Amino acid sequence: MDKWIENVNWAKLMLDAGIWAAKFLLIIVLFLIIRSIGKRLINRMFDRAATNRKMSSGRIITLQKLVVNLFSYLLIFIFAGILFKQFGLEIGTLIAGAGIIGLAVGFGAQGLVSDVVTGFFILLEKQMEVGDYVTIGGVDGIVEEVGLRTTHIRSFDGTLFYMPNREISTLANHSRGNMRALVDIGIAYEENIDKAVKVLQAACDKVKENNENIIEGPNVLGVQTLGSSDVVIRIISKTKNGEQWAVERELRKGLKEALDTNGIEIPYPHQVNVDKGA
Repeated sequence: MDKWIENVNWAKLMLDAGIWAAKFLLIIVLFLIIRSIGKRLINRMFDRAATNRKMSSGRIITLQKLVVNLFSYLLIFIFAGILFKQFGLEIGTLIAGAGIIGLAVGFGAQGLVSDVVTGFFILLEKQMEVGDYVTIGGVDGIVEEVGLRTTHIRSFDGTLFYMPNREISTLANHSRGNMRALVDIGIAYEENIDKAVKVLQAACDKVKENNENIIEGPNVLGVQTLGSSDVVIRIISKTKNGEQWAVERELRKGLKEALDTNGIEIPYPHQVNVDKGA
């Protein structure tokens, strides 16, 4: 009789465990389905905003990723509460019991709170958006994501930096307004500076004719410095955002070809070997 009762209890235990496992799996499946549907709806909403051009594309992508993250966090919290309730755990009791633990980790949570507050003001003030070229904490790169806790910066060598928002004390955004292209080119001391300036300006005008990314200039400012073996002449131009490097490369090519065509020397270091035994 005792063995039969033991078998019945064991069967009931296995049945309860199976029911709990089924409930757990059902909740997980529902979570995944709702998260997938929610993300699709959010993405569709922001796709419409992009079509209507109510905001810049960078701003739309920034807010889209933020809303998706907030939706995921909220969904996790809700389903965690459902799981607790299914297993007979009251959320209120858990929160009350966690008071002592919360006090213990309160100092450690200060960094998280600082991240969220800083991230909120970055988004509110539109200091940067996805796709912007920025410099933060000595890191140069393109913004891939702006969150309430971290900001993701992809450097030009491909490294992805996860930067806590609280560490963003100084932010340089290179993607706001027109940018400046700057080229310094040296000529030999023996060359006629006035002639070189005229040749360089003519080359700049030729580059501008074929480059729609140039907003203003290029203009030859004149002698910038007197180097050890050359006279450095500076050229500047205003360009469309993000096009300054391409304009600088084209200018260097055009300026070099113009100087070569007109027989103006660009000096380079010479090394003389002296044989003391001769």
